[in-house]
Amino acid sequence: MKYPAYPKYKPSGVEWLGEVPEHWVVLRSDTILDTERKQVPTEVFAGKEVFHYSIPAIQEFGTGTVENGEDVESAKQAITEPVILVSRLNPRKATICQAEPKEQITIASTEFVALKSKKCHLRFLEYLVSSENFRQRLDSWVQSVTRSHQRVSPEHIYRFWSAWPDVSEQRTIADFLDRETAKLDTLVAKKRELIEKLKEKRTALISRTVTRGLPPEAARAAGLDPYPKLKPSGIEWLGEVPEHWEVKWLGHLVSKVGSGKTPRGGAETYQEEGVMLIRSQNVYDDGLRLDDVVFIDEAVDEEMAGSRVFPGDVLLNITGASLGRCAIAPLDFSRANVNQHVCILRPEVSQVDGRFLQRTLSSMMVQSQIFSFENGSSREGLNFQQIRSLLITLPHLPEQRAVAEYLDRETAKIDQMAAKVEEAIARLQEYRTALITAAVTGKIDVRRGPREAGLAQ
Repeated sequence: MKYPAYPKYKPSGVEWLGEVPEHWVVLRSDTILDTERKQVPTEVFAGKEVFHYSIPAIQEFGTGTVENGEDVESAKQAITEPVILVSRLNPRKATICQAEPKEQITIASTEFVALKSKKCHLRFLEYLVSSENFRQRLDSWVQSVTRSHQRVSPEHIYRFWSAWPDVSEQRTIADFLDRETAKLDTLVAKKRELIEKLKEKRTALISRTVTRGLPPEAARAAGLDPYPKLKPSGIEWLGEVPEHWEVKWLGHLVSKVGSGKTPRGGAETYQEEGVMLIRSQNVYDDGLRLDDVVFIDEAVDEEMAGSRVFPGDVLLNITGASLGRCAIAPLDFSRANVNQHVCILRPEVSQVDGRFLQRTLSSMMVQSQIFSFENGSSREGLNFQQIRSLLITLPHLPEQRAVAEYLDRETAKIDQMAAKVEEAIARLQEYRTALITAAVTGKIDVRRGPREAGLAQ
């Protein structure tokens, strides 16, 4: 890092801090901050608009969201003054937010510990509890209930030893981090915009190819007519398709349309090993992501035998925010099952190639059908009859395979570009985390301007 160290340091006596600037004071946090939870029963906000600091909202938006009080199903804590909310659930995710009362009744999940200032700067406190050292400290105190539900006791969040500069210096550090993290966040936002454009290009490529066929050069290389005649599809929103293609209901092309269920006992039955249980968060258009997959034991899998996944099955998300995402189970896929949010489509191999089917399902042609159902009578998700009624365009099997191979190659190129951008984002986020940690633990001195710190203007 291009920032100077403080002139003198001293041992803090705190393992997660190490040495700290000589003039910083080592204190236990409850001498300069406080916590208080004011429980609010559901009847207080029933029928009213509320501003709700929930864990999912903060993880997605960085703040709370306005909700109908009728949709809030359990008691919450009231937010009546500015506080820092620190989630005690899954501290690895560092779900942290500065919260303040709004015009509406303002509430927060009881999974949060609300920290309020007595003698410290609130934004400095937010950066301190967001630092990597603090996160690792909380992680060491985790009480594991299940793999997906790990908690720390509230006292480990609001009672800790740390080194504190005076409030004026805390403000200087917080101001510095506000400026520098804003620059980094702007860079990350621009790179995310690039990723979105690459995704749009990917979708457009798939959509055009599964409804119009291969580009002339690719068609010629595959031994196909590079300029096939077109005919009306008979469907107004689809327009023309190649003359030798058919338009068919999805239900006529698959031998199975079905999903699983939540195992008896719910998340409590998840294990570290066993039979994979594929959930919607594992299904993406570019393939299955199994880094956070959960497992069920053999007995539970046997109870759910009807929803086992076979190699070559196409998996479609049918509920929630990930509605419409789909992936194919690879030919070397190990034993797995699915829950009720994932639908198994088993292709009739004599009629449709699984890879072509997966690409078609992710096209704008089919996605628009899926979301027309979702916005109509099926807000809770697609039912099996709606899935069977999806219309797809279909060439003969050899051309399906040629289209699938072409799209495998071309989307791989786009995916590689997106992966490089993701790597750049990861490096920026790592730098952001390291900068925060270094500043709030006194490893760098940010009190001077960038020129004095040896940085180029």
